[in-house]
Amino acid sequence: MKKYHVKVIDGPLPPGIWQAPNMEPDFATAPEHNEVLRELMAREPLFHRPEFGTTRKDFDKLMAPEFWETTASGRRVSRQFILDCLEKRYEKTTEVTWEIEDFRCSEIAANNYLVTYTLFQDERITRRAAIWRRTADDWQVVYHQGTVVLPG
Repeated sequence: MKKYHVKVIDGPLPPGIWQAPNMEPDFATAPEHNEVLRELMAREPLFHRPEFGTTRKDFDKLMAPEFWETTASGRRVSRQFILDCLEKRYEKTTEVTWEIEDFRCSEIAANNYLVTYTLFQDERITRRAAIWRRTADDWQVVYHQGTVVLPG
């Protein structure tokens, strides 16, 4: 798609805005989604949970046909690219321990859920977002994004 111009309004951010006490969103999951929350917590971080498989066939089943991802570096990558990378990555695995904080789940459409969380991988911290769809058979991920948290 070609770039196009759009007229917008903009202005400077108020001084001290990043210290506002109400800046962070409410991370509460609605009680009626607690079971979905548990199911999706078991699947994240995406592509790193061996109980859901480590083969190309496993990952193919896990991803919706229209899946794509925005990486922490800002690259947009296709489903095919992810499958190729994962196939090579899991030829030889290592086990590590990461930490997750602020895991939240919200229904965004019938049988479609947005999960968000913060992932701590040693010194690297990323905010993660994924859209999951409940199908007749299981869960499929539709979209995934990671954003690096800058120091300070």
